[in-house]
Amino acid sequence: MQKGLLCLLLLFVSLLGSLALEDLERKAFVFPEASNTARVVLKANLTRLLTDITLCMRFYTDLSRAHSLFSYASKRSSNELLLYVENSGQYGFYLGGNSVKFNIPETLRTNLGGKHVCVSYEFSTGLVELWVNRQPLVRKSLPKGLSIQPEASIVLGQEQDSFGGGFDIDQSFRGEISDVYMWDRVLSPDEVALAEYNDKLPDYLIDWRALKYTIAGHAVVKPALLPSRSDWYNAVA
Repeated sequence: MQKGLLCLLLLFVSLLGSLALEDLERKAFVFPEASNTARVVLKANLTRLLTDITLCMRFYTDLSRAHSLFSYASKRSSNELLLYVENSGQYGFYLGGNSVKFNIPETLRTNLGGKHVCVSYEFSTGLVELWVNRQPLVRKSLPKGLSIQPEASIVLGQEQDSFGGGFDIDQSFRGEISDVYMWDRVLSPDEVALAEYNDKLPDYLIDWRALKYTIAGHAVVKPALLPSRSDWYNAVA
């Protein structure tokens, strides 16, 4: 009887630990090895179609092969919104089955010091912007008037080929991911700079400082190896 109660208690604690609302400032999700199981599932309170969108995040990896950074699947499309590294010289942005590729300049290809990336889509014009370490790349475009379904499975560490599944070890992420934020608007250039400094901005859909998530497989939360630019600035000041 006591053993059964203990097992139930351990299960309850495990469930509480796997679904948390946390301030993860100065922390990171660490994926120490390639796998088709390790992932972090983000829980966002999405209640309506999304039109304008901006996604920002920081990552650190030694991978040279293709890998997923942010995978948002819906029942309509497994690539409802996907930020994907095709190779060290090219990033792909996918939206509702449409895609656009960005060629990365040589000066931004090194993984030394990690990367901060922001990508946005504007509903009225179809313009897509990608920023790497505050450097804007040449604007590209997708069809105007695309929207993002609110019923979402949002995964870090894996690329979804189906809603919440279909993972491939050869598309998995290895390294650490931090400072993930999403907004239902297009950030201005000044706001992109503030996002890299990890300053607070309004209207979050996903907020790294108040994040609800579950972890599956071999992924852990640890202090971030790479400080944000705000940490560097404060250290200098």
